[in-house]
Amino acid sequence: MSTVCRGVRGAVTVASNTREAILEETRRLLALMIRLNGIEAEDVASAIFTTTRDLNAEFPALAARQLGWWDVPLLCGHEMDVPGQLPRVVRILVHWNTGKTQQEIIHVYLGGAAKLRPDRAQLPPIDWEDLEAWIAEQLRAFRAR
Repeated sequence: MSTVCRGVRGAVTVASNTREAILEETRRLLALMIRLNGIEAEDVASAIFTTTRDLNAEFPALAARQLGWWDVPLLCGHEMDVPGQLPRVVRILVHWNTGKTQQEIIHVYLGGAAKLRPDRAQLPPIDWEDLEAWIAEQLRAFRAR
């Protein structure tokens, strides 16, 4: 079994913009992601933590340090401020070196964030013919350089 880098996603809603609430919910989310997938810290390449702009009382990555991820590169940022987005959400993307397939990865969405993972049938349709035509045009332009 070969090892590749896979993404493990998770999100959770936070009750309030306080240091304690952000750290508690982020710890819970990350701990469950770790347990469900069998993630070991030494196999993690890096992790990105984001919050909606209404959460700024603490860096959510601190929760990973609290769980012992001392040597894992961590980064925090804000999500895009999309009108009507779900408020007070922490998201995590773990880049994990594993032998598991994409289908074996368990992504975790807790609380109100469970609605962020829509069923694939609910995705808006795309015009494949238009997309393929645009790609072909771009390929011609790149080859002409």
